[in-house]
Amino acid sequence: MIHSGINFVLPSPTLALNGKVQAQAMVSETDPQAAALGYKADASKVDKAKYPKYAAGQKCDNCALYQGKVGSAAGGCSLFGTKQVAGPGWCSAYAKKA
Repeated sequence: MIHSGINFVLPSPTLALNGKVQAQAMVSETDPQAAALGYKADASKVDKAKYPKYAAGQKCDNCALYQGKVGSAAGGCSLFGTKQVAGPGWCSAYAKKA
């Protein structure tokens, strides 16, 4: 067997996170992309005059773009990368989950 004398040290993912699980950041209603889409963390606060397509019962957690579970407090959204949206939230990109 040939030994090159080179040793490799691979960092542990646990050490990289200092032993803590890091929660994903939430999307803010004032985030430029969120504001452009009329995102509200609470769907009941949607401006119905400005967004006439909004209908009661539409929420992030029952949208086709939502990556969390129905009824969950928060989850990923394919529109916001690594940030999470509120499950009971809403934005103008809402598409009913099939």
